[in-house]
Amino acid sequence: MAEKKGTTGKMFVWILLGLLILGLGGFGATNFSGGTRSIGAVGEAEISINDYSRALQNEMNAVQAQIGQPVTLQQAQAMGLTQRVLSQLVVTAALENEAKTLGISVGDERLADELRAVRAFQGPDGNFSRETYRLVLENANLSERDFENSLRAESASTLLQGAVLAGTEMPATYTNTLLQYAAERRDVAWVTFNRSILNIGLPEATEAEQQAWYEENIAQFTRPETKQITYVWLTPDMITDTVEVDEEALRAAYEDRSAQFNLPERRLVERLVFADEAAAQAAAESLANGETTFDALVEARGLSLSDIDLGDVTLSDLGAAGDAVFAAEAGTIAGPAPSNLGPALFRINATLAAQTTTYEEALPDLRAELALDRARRVIEQQARSFDDELAGGATLEELAAATDLQLASLGWNDQAEGGIAGFEAFRDLAAQVTADDYPAITDLGSGGVFAVRLDEITPPAPIPFDEVQPQVAAALEQQALTDALVAEAETRLEGAGGDLAALGLTIESEAQLTRTSFGADLPVGMLQRLFTLSDGETSVLAGDGVAYALKLTGISAADPSDETSAQMVSAFTDQAANAIANDLFRALSTDIQNRAGVTIDQATINAIHANFQ
Repeated sequence: MAEKKGTTGKMFVWILLGLLILGLGGFGATNFSGGTRSIGAVGEAEISINDYSRALQNEMNAVQAQIGQPVTLQQAQAMGLTQRVLSQLVVTAALENEAKTLGISVGDERLADELRAVRAFQGPDGNFSRETYRLVLENANLSERDFENSLRAESASTLLQGAVLAGTEMPATYTNTLLQYAAERRDVAWVTFNRSILNIGLPEATEAEQQAWYEENIAQFTRPETKQITYVWLTPDMITDTVEVDEEALRAAYEDRSAQFNLPERRLVERLVFADEAAAQAAAESLANGETTFDALVEARGLSLSDIDLGDVTLSDLGAAGDAVFAAEAGTIAGPAPSNLGPALFRINATLAAQTTTYEEALPDLRAELALDRARRVIEQQARSFDDELAGGATLEELAAATDLQLASLGWNDQAEGGIAGFEAFRDLAAQVTADDYPAITDLGSGGVFAVRLDEITPPAPIPFDEVQPQVAAALEQQALTDALVAEAETRLEGAGGDLAALGLTIESEAQLTRTSFGADLPVGMLQRLFTLSDGETSVLAGDGVAYALKLTGISAADPSDETSAQMVSAFTDQAANAIANDLFRALSTDIQNRAGVTIDQATINAIHANFQ
C-alpha cells in the first residue's frame, strides 16, 4: 500500500509540474505588485502564488468538465474548492519543510532523470530537448532554477511521504478475525406456527384499546403533505367516439395489412441437409426400415434440433421442396427433397391451417386503431391553441368549458395512483409545481396533453380515527394472533426440549448461510437472529400473523484457503492498511504544521481571487 501511495503522489507531481506548466488558460503567470511571491508558508517552505492559482484553476476546470458549464469563483467558494486547494498546498508545503529540516533531498542525477521523463520537455525525436525545456518554462513564466528547486522539493517530500506510509502491513490476526466474522457459514432448520395451530379464540380489542394503539402508531395514519391540484387533460381515448374515419381509409388500411389478416397454410418444419443425394436417400431408407430415427440422424451429425428448426413456413418459403412437404402429414418425414443448401429430409411437426379475416371481421379493430391515431393528430393540432388560450389569461375552468379538455382535481402526494396520477409526466410536474406557476399545456405521453394549477398545499395531518378504525382493528387482531402464536411456539418448543421433529410440523431448512445471504428463502429477520445463536440453540421469531421456531444446526468456520476467502482477506488488508496509512499521514502533516507554524496571507489570496472574477 505504501508503494502505491508513493506512486500516486509522484504522478500528481508530474501532472502538476509537467503538464500544468504549459500554463492552463495562461492564468498562473499573473504577477502581483509589491514583489509578493507567496500566499503563505509552513515553516520555511513557501506556497507560491502561481501554485495556488494553477491548482485552483485546475479544480474549477475539473468541475466544469463534470457538470458541462463554466464555474464562477463564487460557485467554487460555495463548493469549498478554494479551501480544499489551500489545504492541499499547506500539506505539500509541510512535507517540503520537513524534508528540508531532515536533510532529505534528491541528487542531480535523479533530478536529471525526472526532467528527461517529462514529455513536455521532449523534442520531436522523443528525447529531452534543452531548447524545448527553456521555451516551456519561459512560456510558463518560470525560471529553470525555480522550477528545478520546486521539482527537487516535491521529489524529496514524496520520498518522505513514502517512508511514512511504508510498513503499514496488517497483522494476520486482524484479517483472520474479520474473515471468520464475514465468511462464517451457518445451517438452520425451522417450523412455522400459523392460525390453524391455535385451539382458542383471540380477544377482540376494545375501542379504547384501538384508540390508544392508533395514537401510539399515529405515523402510520398520517397523510403526507398533499397538493390540491386542479387540472385539465385530454387523451386520444376520450375523443375517439367523436372522430370520423372514412370508408376509403379503412379499406386502404385493410389492404395494407392483408398479409396479417390473411395467413396462408403453414407447416412447422425441421430440415436436415445432406452432402449429396446418395447420403440423403440412404438416410431416408434407414428411417423407412426402422434402423434409425430422425433425432439419431441429427445427433450423429453433431447438431441439435434448434440448429435444423425452420419454424413455421409457407409453401413458397420451401421452394422446390414445398410440394413434397405440404403433401405430407404432420408427424411424418418428407424427402429427400431439394433445398438451397442441398438435398434434405424434412420433418413436419405440425400443420397450421390458413386463416382468413374478412374486411367486415377486421373492421371493428381497424376503426378503433385508425380513430385512435386520428385522435392523436387532432390533439396535436389543438395543443397550441390550448396553450395560447392559457397564455391569454383563460382559466382551466374556462378552457374546459370551451374545448374537449376535461376538468378535474385531486389531492396529490407520492401515494396517489390511478387516473392521471398514473402518468409519469403528470407526477413529475405535480411534484415540482408551485403556486406561482401559471398553467401551461404539457405533453402527457401517448398523444395526450394536460395542464395543472396548484390551489393549495395541505400540511401533513393525522387521518381521523373514525376513517381508519377498520385498519386499526385489523392490525390489532393481527398483532394478537402473532403474540398468541409466539407464546404457543415457545411453550411447545420448551416442552419438546428443543427438538423440532417432536413438534409434528413440517421442517424447513437452509444450509451454508453467511451474514450476507439476503437472497436466501428465509422468513424476515431469521438471518439476523441466526447469527446471534450458539450451535444447537433454539429461538422463536415473530412474523406477521405467524411465528417460527428455529434451531441453529451447524456452524462452518471460514476456510482461508478458499478463493473467495482469499479475495476477502486481500480486500480487508487493503482497506485497513489504506486507512492506517492515511491516518499516519494526517498525523504527520498536523504535527509538522504545529511544530513549524503555518502563515497565510489572506490579502494576497483575495487579490488572486479578484483575477478569477
